[in-house]
Amino acid sequence: MKLLQALTPSQIKSLAILAISGLLFWLSLTTLLPTLPGYIVEVGGNNHQVGLVMGSFAVGLLLSRAQLGKLSDRHSRKLVAMIGTFVVGTAPLGYLLVDSIPWLMAFRAFHGISIAGFTTAYSTLVVDLSPPDKRGELIGYMSLVVPLGLALGPALGGYLEAGVGYEVLFLVSATAGYLAFLFTSQITETRDWENQSQDESDTPSQQTIFQLLRSPRVRTPTMVLFVIGLVFGTLTTFLPLYIRSLELGLNPGLYYTTSAIASFTMRMIVGRASDHYGRGVFITMSLTLYTVSMSILATANTPEQFLIGAIAQGAGGGTLIPMMIALMSDRSINSERGQIYALSIGGFDLGIALAGPGLGYFADVLGYRRLFVLGVGLATFALMIFITRSSKNLGHSLRFAIGQEQDVYAIKQ
Repeated sequence: MKLLQALTPSQIKSLAILAISGLLFWLSLTTLLPTLPGYIVEVGGNNHQVGLVMGSFAVGLLLSRAQLGKLSDRHSRKLVAMIGTFVVGTAPLGYLLVDSIPWLMAFRAFHGISIAGFTTAYSTLVVDLSPPDKRGELIGYMSLVVPLGLALGPALGGYLEAGVGYEVLFLVSATAGYLAFLFTSQITETRDWENQSQDESDTPSQQTIFQLLRSPRVRTPTMVLFVIGLVFGTLTTFLPLYIRSLELGLNPGLYYTTSAIASFTMRMIVGRASDHYGRGVFITMSLTLYTVSMSILATANTPEQFLIGAIAQGAGGGTLIPMMIALMSDRSINSERGQIYALSIGGFDLGIALAGPGLGYFADVLGYRRLFVLGVGLATFALMIFITRSSKNLGHSLRFAIGQEQDVYAIKQ
């Protein structure tokens, strides 16, 4: 109730429309997650080609993220969100119209632009519409569309593919994407920050991408997200194969559903708490949960142990991403925020993209269980980076990481 009282009717309307658009976007994207590999095989692809097509998504994502972040700062958040929703609606139609691996790779790379555009614009729009003292709470609530989409989309996609086939599946995915585009077009964008003071606009917003990345306020969160991206990429790529190799009779989909429920629950709680206790302690908690999760998975021998690992991993992921978005919004002015989001979340994207081909070698050499032991080391490394490098020196970093000090890089709003 206090949050609603802090918002104007126009802000409430725009946030509601944005949330609906976000849910439709994630439904469009995730309905294809469990079904697209089978479609690639159906049109004649082998396992290697399945990997090539699916991996092409990261190409479009990584190549477009920085430019779309810059576009959102210099022109319009709403425009970038509309680009993302238009692409997410158009790509499924491309899959439907082509039947060759090169063309599927091209449309899959095109599809990657959707998440680069929409997630960057979505986060910046939420912050633009947020009262500074309620920012973490609002980011937490608005990020709920992600676990909701991940919980509903794959199940819907599997049902449609089994019941009515790929053609209807692709049309439903496209319809959800275009509906998201329609809703996004109705958002009222706040552009008051274009008139910020000359002193503010002359400082950090004039920095280049490489200057921003060298800045410790951006570099450390980006490094942490890159390492966790490697961990998350290991989970999404190799966990189903790991479970299957142990012959436990556990449906891997149950792991992801359990993880999504835990993620949803944490997002409801931590955003508001971080406005009072700071972002650092919750980021530390999230990285600790990732380390615990990977430790459980590395030693798991029963379905119950895998589901406990899913709870820890979902809670960690549901805390980390909203808190990192809030942290980067604290550390940036409005006219550079899109670029900074693109850089920091781009680290996560890059880690996920490299996990499959990069850690696949270790899977062949070490086996799945030892690969997850390696994941424990990566998660621990990310935790150590944050605890020791999140502020100006070791002492400040330690105090910020345990909630005993405010963020020294936060920009006064």
